[in-house]
Amino acid sequence: MRKIIVAGNWKMNKTASETRVLLEELQAQLPATTAGVMVAPTFVNLAGAVEQLGGSAIEVVAQNMHFADSGAYTGEISADMLADIGIKTVILGHSERRAYFGEDDALLSKKVGKAIEKGMKVIFCFGEELADRYDKKHFEVVEKQLKNALFDLPETAWQQIILAYEPVWAIGTGETASPEQAQEVHAFIRSRVAGHSAEVADGVQILYGGSMKPDNAKELIAKPDIDGGLIGGASLKAEDFLAICRAAG
Repeated sequence: MRKIIVAGNWKMNKTASETRVLLEELQAQLPATTAGVMVAPTFVNLAGAVEQLGGSAIEVVAQNMHFADSGAYTGEISADMLADIGIKTVILGHSERRAYFGEDDALLSKKVGKAIEKGMKVIFCFGEELADRYDKKHFEVVEKQLKNALFDLPETAWQQIILAYEPVWAIGTGETASPEQAQEVHAFIRSRVAGHSAEVADGVQILYGGSMKPDNAKELIAKPDIDGGLIGGASLKAEDFLAICRAAG
């Protein structure tokens, strides 16, 4: 049985003091749940969040990392730096990194490889844009992104992979794929991973990352191939994020 995951991606939001307040609210009110709960504050707030949540059921994860161990990469953060402050999981391939910072499949393959090498778990994001959906190319786009970045990994590395399907047209727009649309793509993803390894496909968690909110979380998570959510805007309000945690069971 795959464990449900509720992961909050805070993006470029929350100062240090605001981070402390939100984490205090989440700690105090986190419901009893079998789901894995994660939050991804900004880089400057990661160490403080790890310290504040010490002993908590909430895991702190990073929003990004570089593929090099060290060097002349101004503004970048390495896997070793993350691990040294207690980070064990990193989000890679988010649609905003792809769109705004030019991250392509080749670069992401290097990042994923480095994270795996360093023993980190990866929440790997992928998904189609609105034009791809209109042109009925969404399956093709999703399969290509998976194949180029992940399908050369050895089967053992998939124990460190969590997938996050992001229909880009449903991120921050208020639009959401219907549960049926989301399940259709999640089932397709699992079938393509099964072509790589049936055992991996059965065990890999696939999160939905397209505007999951309190009012749609339960119905989405109830679908057989949706194993939780990568939450954006709704993770910035304790009430909303906790409601999604409750919906996860």
